[in-house]
Amino acid sequence: MKNTPHINQTAEIAETILLPGDPLRAKFIAENFLENPQQFNSVRGALGFTGTYDGKKISVMGTGMGIPSIGIYSYELINVFKVKNLIRIGSCGTIQNDINLYDIILAQGASTTSNFSYQFNLSGTYSPIASWTLLDKAKKTADKLDITNIHVGNVLTDDVFYCDDETANAKWAKMGILAIEMETAALYMTAARYKANALSILTVSDHIIKNQQTTTKERETAFTSMMNIALKMA
Repeated sequence: MKNTPHINQTAEIAETILLPGDPLRAKFIAENFLENPQQFNSVRGALGFTGTYDGKKISVMGTGMGIPSIGIYSYELINVFKVKNLIRIGSCGTIQNDINLYDIILAQGASTTSNFSYQFNLSGTYSPIASWTLLDKAKKTADKLDITNIHVGNVLTDDVFYCDDETANAKWAKMGILAIEMETAALYMTAARYKANALSILTVSDHIIKNQQTTTKERETAFTSMMNIALKMA
């Protein structure tokens, strides 16, 4: 078993891992979808489990909120624990009128307000995108499951949850941004840099324009369509 400052491995970690932000969502998936789940991490409450689904070994672990958190976990999972496929299953807030609560967004790309890419010392602006293999598989899986409330496009990974600029959302909406969340861009950049596959599958938990929200419990246990897509495609 291997250890890092953030993952104290006590069981096997599979090559494919689902990454909800909420550790309790990871626990819910392990207890309700995986066979014979074993906990492999509890450091800082980032609960991680490995079990089987349809005979295939799959892991799931909570990453917490924001780019710094998922940046740490994705780096360590890829480089220390040799994870090949990282599928974020998170929540987001939409800024488009034709998207509704509980709709699912496959993040084809991730614009960002973060300066996370500075570390790569690039001479231009990097565009973080999903791994086509996972994106294609996720859409085909959703179609097979007859999940029709699904959107594919660009999301915004924002460093700020409570934004002081009241005009910001409308500007991003004009550019076709489907929703706002806080992790995907860092996940995509880290996966690209270290040659892993990454995809974010997001459920709309908040409608920012219409001022609609799901509850904390619903975010933990009710986003089953997203979970089913991720598990079936994995």
